Amino acid sequence: MAAVAIRHFGYARISFGFLATALLALALADVTISALDPWAELLRLLHGLVQPDLVAVGARSLANTVAFAILGVAVGASLGFALALFYARLRAVRVIAAFLRSIHELFWALLLMQVFGLSPATGVLAIAMPYTGIFAKVFSELFEEADLAAMRVLPAGTSGISAFVYARLPELAGPFGDYTRYRLECGLRSTLVLGFIGLPTIGFDLESYFRQGDYSQAAALMFAFYALIGTRRLWARPITIPFLVACSPFVLPSGPGGGSWLANLGRFLGHDIVPAPLRDEHLMAEGTWVVLGRWAWNISTRQILPGVAQTLILSQIALVLTAILALALFPLVSRRFAGPVGRPIGRILLVVVRSTPEYMVAYVLLQTLGASMLPAILALAVHNGAVIGYLLGRHADTLDYRLDAPRGLNLYFYEVVPRLYGQFLAYVLYRWEIILRESAIFGLLGVATLGYYVDGAIAELRMDVVLVLITATALLSMTVDAFSRRLRRMLRIEALPTRLSMSGTNEAPPLGGATPQASRMANPAARIGAASPACPLHADHASPSPHKGAERHVFHEDAS
Repeated sequence: MAAVAIRHFGYARISFGFLATALLALALADVTISALDPWAELLRLLHGLVQPDLVAVGARSLANTVAFAILGVAVGASLGFALALFYARLRAVRVIAAFLRSIHELFWALLLMQVFGLSPATGVLAIAMPYTGIFAKVFSELFEEADLAAMRVLPAGTSGISAFVYARLPELAGPFGDYTRYRLECGLRSTLVLGFIGLPTIGFDLESYFRQGDYSQAAALMFAFYALIGTRRLWARPITIPFLVACSPFVLPSGPGGGSWLANLGRFLGHDIVPAPLRDEHLMAEGTWVVLGRWAWNISTRQILPGVAQTLILSQIALVLTAILALALFPLVSRRFAGPVGRPIGRILLVVVRSTPEYMVAYVLLQTLGASMLPAILALAVHNGAVIGYLLGRHADTLDYRLDAPRGLNLYFYEVVPRLYGQFLAYVLYRWEIILRESAIFGLLGVATLGYYVDGAIAELRMDVVLVLITATALLSMTVDAFSRRLRRMLRIEALPTRLSMSGTNEAPPLGGATPQASRMANPAARIGAASPACPLHADHASPSPHKGAERHVFHEDAS
């Protein structure tokens, strides 16, 4: 009882600490509505949503979106599998994987454009690079969690390669396939967002329609995208995936010519990203290093520090608003609160909300509300609140209730929320780093976060500055993730289950008692979550620390 009381005191202290920090950040944030008539624009948007122009849906952009996602995920899964073989043993591999997945797809695309231009290679590799780090971590964890019974019955003298191919891989083929198909849903969302920077996906057409105020056409494209996500299990089956991978390269357009990619790569590595003070200068001259120090100081004080401060301010407000929305939304998908009629409606609502990329929502809100942090905060909070609310609602359905349990608000405040609060904090702290990474990206839309300075440096063709700023973004993301994990350990919630769906079942792991590892040992089918409602663009930890199975599964449960 004393340990529980101490833990609950920690819950309260952390919660009030984050709330106080968010209120302080709110006082420093720009959340003004600068649009002349935001309500008129919002009404036009709603009018377009209820009258979609289905003729605007182009089969070509849909096919490109699927092809980019399939190839990006296929390359990422292949490279991630190779890294997973050494992930647990080599810290260098864990650091590389952590760095790859800590950089957003949009930042990767902006870098890759300098080498490949607006070609299919840019889109495929922009998805594959961070997904390589994600797959490496998840596949390595699956390797460690696998049942080794088949290894123990192999005849003496069996080579390591034979044992791996005939004893370990068959055991893991199902979980690997389930996770890869789940990640394909995330790839579709990533591909949509890449269209906002010029790649020929649904996002490219959406950006054009939103910019012109053609909301009926934009609504039709969004409904087509939701249909694509919703039918994924029909067209992305184990038997169809090889065919889709083989056909995808022939679907993608060739893209505008950008010269020899080898020549571009040589120029990029040998000149563009070399700090300007070191180009064509004598490295042994003292004055060269003085100029380099001044260059680094100017970037740090005029761009990195202001960008980091604004990114933290935005993400902190969005994190707390996410938490509030999650607590308000989870009854919509809980059978105990919504009932058999309201629950399916609540599920559809939350699935649609979190299937919509935050970047696109922020883009639309910036056009309707004007330039400030407010659109970005709302986009992050609504999306992530729907993700966490859905998960909490399903957790609420696994609780054992007394026959004389209260109803309504009394059930909510005195029974469910106190019992779910530890799990709630685990989800919120887990998504902290994800929210921060998305906050940095919103700078490309004009919000003064780190991405704002990245966009400015790209416009000025200062790729050396771009590299420094993106590296700073990755280090900030990794630092916040490490701090988040430390808080979860301090609150003793790092081992709480962070997924609900089992492979082929709707069973949920216990909220207490047996650990997730023990549950997987008791039920081998529970090693991977195949079902999932909308995933975040990146849901893996950015930290290179050795993995813990209980921390992986939040992203298995993002789309259903």
